[in-house]
Amino acid sequence: MSRDFFKLLFEISEALVTEEVAALKFLSLEHVPRRKLEAIQEPKAFFEVLQEKDMIGVGNLSFLKELLYQISRIDLLTAYLGSSREEMERDLQVPGRAQVSAYRQLLYRIAEDLTPEDVASVKFLLQKLLPKNKLQENASMLQVFLEMEINGIIKEDDLTILKDLFQSVRADIKKKIDAYEEKKKENYSREEVRYPVSVSGHPEEQGAEGEAAKQHGKIYTMKNNPHGYCLILNNHIFKNPRDNREGTLQDGEAVKRVFKWLQFKTVEYMNLEGKKIYETVKEYSKKDHRNMDCFVCFIFSHGERGKIKGVDDECVNIEDLVSCFTGTNCPSLAGKPKVFIIQACQGSVRHPPVTIEPDSSGHLEVDASPLTSIPDKADILIGMATVEDYLSFRSHKTGSVYIQSLCEKMELLCPQRVDLTAILTEVNNEVARRELEGSKQMPKITSTLLKQLIFEVPQ
Repeated sequence: MSRDFFKLLFEISEALVTEEVAALKFLSLEHVPRRKLEAIQEPKAFFEVLQEKDMIGVGNLSFLKELLYQISRIDLLTAYLGSSREEMERDLQVPGRAQVSAYRQLLYRIAEDLTPEDVASVKFLLQKLLPKNKLQENASMLQVFLEMEINGIIKEDDLTILKDLFQSVRADIKKKIDAYEEKKKENYSREEVRYPVSVSGHPEEQGAEGEAAKQHGKIYTMKNNPHGYCLILNNHIFKNPRDNREGTLQDGEAVKRVFKWLQFKTVEYMNLEGKKIYETVKEYSKKDHRNMDCFVCFIFSHGERGKIKGVDDECVNIEDLVSCFTGTNCPSLAGKPKVFIIQACQGSVRHPPVTIEPDSSGHLEVDASPLTSIPDKADILIGMATVEDYLSFRSHKTGSVYIQSLCEKMELLCPQRVDLTAILTEVNNEVARRELEGSKQMPKITSTLLKQLIFEVPQ
C-alpha cells in the first residue's frame, strides 16, 4: 500500500484528540463491530480497523472524509483530503451517498448539543433503566447512548423513550427527534408510492401474489457472509494520458459502498494492462467459492466491439472473461449467479472537455458493444452500459451515468427485495430517458439466469 497513504493517516491521527476518536468510533458502529471498537484508544488503531474492513484505502477515502466532516474537523478535511465543508454538504445530499446513517448522525448531534448539566439530568432520569455503573460521572453522552442501544431502550425505528427524556430536559431536542422521524416517514412513503409492495415485499407474505411468486419466481440462495466477491477492474490512468478516464474513481467508490453494504468481499484493481485484466479474472475463477453464493465483476475501461482495453491499449475479449466462470471452468460457482457489469468506451481520442464527456472516440460506432451471445451456460448476467449506435457518457466529477444510476437504484430497491434484473431494467429506463449532449444512451441486459437474484440487505 502507498507510503503516502500511510503518511496521510499518520498526520491525521496526530491531530485527533481522545474525544474525537470516541466520536469517530461511535459514528462507525454500523460498519465495524462494537467488540473491535471497544479496544481502540488511539486513532492509528482506529484507522487500521477501517482498513481491515475495507472502509478506507488508497483511492477510497470517502468514508474518512465523511467522518471528519461529521466531527467538524474541516481543517483536516481541507488540509489533507482536498475537500471542504461546502463540497461535503453537496456530496452528502445525493441519495445513498452518506455512509453514516441519519439515525447515528442524530444521536451524535444531540450529544454534541448537550451541556454538562443536561447530561447529568439525562443520567438521573435513566437510573431505573440502566445499571448505575454505566451512569457514572465520567461517562460521556455517547457512551450512555451506546448503553441505551445495547439494552434495547433506543432503536433506529423506536426513539419513544429518548423523546420522553428530552421532553423533560430539553424540549428543543425532542422537536429535533420529531423532525427526524417525520423525514424518515416521508422518505419511506415516497418510495412505497413509486414501488408498490407487490414487487418488493417477501413473497410468502403476499397472499395469492406470494403463491404465484413461490411457484414461478424461484430465488437464488443468498445465505453466506460474505455472499461472494465483488471484483472491480477500474482503468483510470492510461499509458497515453489523452485516454485517462476522469470520473471513474467515483464509479469505483460508489460500487464499493453498495457491495460492502450488501456484504460482499469487495476488491478493486486499478490500471491493469490487457493481459493482466484476463489474468485477474481467471485468478478469481480459480478461487474456492463453495462457501459463497454469487460472484460479481465490474469492469471500467475503454473498449472496442466485444472487447475491453487495458491501459497499454491491448484488448481482451469480453466473452473470454465471462467464459472463465462457466460451470466447467469454475465448478465451485456452478448453479450460482455470476454477474458482469461493463462500463466501457470506444476509442482513444477525447472529445473537447465538457461537463459530460462521451466515453467514446467521437464516432457513433459501438462503445464496447454488447455480446451477440454469451457462452452457452446458465446463471450468467451481463449488464452493458450501451448498445450499438449509442454513446456511453461519463461525468468528470460524478462518474458514469450508467454506474451511478445502477448504484442509486440498488440502494433504493435492494431493501425492498427487488431482483437484480428488475433493477437493471429500471436503470435502462432512467438512462434512456436522459438527453446527454444531444445524444441518447441505451444500456442492455443479457441474461441466462434461471432464478431471481435478490440481494439480502443486512438488518
